[in-house]
Amino acid sequence: MKKTLLLSEIFPPLKGGSGRWFWEVYSRLDTKRVVIAAGDNDSAAEFDDNNRLNCHRLPLSSWSWGLKSLTGLAFYWRVFKAVLKLIKQENIESIHCGRCLPEGFIGFLINKYKGIPYICYIHGEDVETAATSRELSWIVRKALSNADKLICNSQNTANIVLNQWGTEPDKTFIVNPGVDTHVFVPAQVSLSTREQLGWGSRKIILTVGRLQERKGHDMLIQALPEIIKVQPDVLYAIIGDGEKKGDLQQLVENLHLQEHVIFMSELTDQQMIQCYQQCDVFVLPNRSVGRDIEGFGMVLVEAQSCEKPVIAGDSGGTAETMLLNETGFIVDCTSPTHLPEKINLILKDPELAKKMGQKGREHVIETLDWENLTQQAVRLFP
Repeated sequence: MKKTLLLSEIFPPLKGGSGRWFWEVYSRLDTKRVVIAAGDNDSAAEFDDNNRLNCHRLPLSSWSWGLKSLTGLAFYWRVFKAVLKLIKQENIESIHCGRCLPEGFIGFLINKYKGIPYICYIHGEDVETAATSRELSWIVRKALSNADKLICNSQNTANIVLNQWGTEPDKTFIVNPGVDTHVFVPAQVSLSTREQLGWGSRKIILTVGRLQERKGHDMLIQALPEIIKVQPDVLYAIIGDGEKKGDLQQLVENLHLQEHVIFMSELTDQQMIQCYQQCDVFVLPNRSVGRDIEGFGMVLVEAQSCEKPVIAGDSGGTAETMLLNETGFIVDCTSPTHLPEKINLILKDPELAKKMGQKGREHVIETLDWENLTQQAVRLFP
């Protein structure tokens, strides 16, 4: 493997599925061959002091990624110079770009200036969002067409770049995000843990993810009255933060569901795992919003690793995370109509839930464990 620079704004301690993906893969590689150029944040220095990666923090955030604004131009020029300096300092031979935009375009610029090859990760929602802008589409096409390889997080994402962006099949590959099955493990029901989480002995529906429209929390909240008719003690635990939090809280109040919904944030990693372990069913009620989609759905994999049955929306790559109707269900989540049937099916049948959960963990261990996926990725690296 050539000495490689991973360039990614999203990287721990910043939360995000792609950041977790990169951490899990690159922390398993030879640290003498890998340099990380990640986005900066208030907790970055402490995080970097406590791991063995060679990590540099760069100003990778900008409100504009276009080239028509002075802000966008200044951003690319600033990052271009910083990456060039790092390439010289670390003798970098290859660049891995965390997204097509903005990291992939920076890789393109470096490639044209220095001849250094780059690969680009594609997540689905990134290319779909860029497609809504002629300016961003032009930038993304430069990044995609000049990359040595494109690593897509799902077949759904690969189909998007192949069919809508015209990428070359022989340089378009799929490597799914995964899970550490030694960390995300099953656990016995613990009333004391559930009390600490504020759940008690109630039936728990869990969603983990940023509070944004495509995640579909609003549809599950609207489905709760029908679920409550069958499961009067049910509690919907929502873990995450984001721009829709206020709207979701208002929706809960409007429907008088304050006793049935709990918003949780600022959890430690261990508390997050406990939530997976102690819930009764995990639901990601995602839907497409315009061209904004769920590229894969790592949280569904994490839940299955903890032996939990899962339900997800019929959008993006979520169906690829599970064995359909064996470890989980795919449901139309463009309305609240179809969610209650599948959720109640699982909540009222503990044996079915147990069987699906056990099958889910077997599935994840066999196909979506980070150790295996890292080896898959390494075979694609120059």
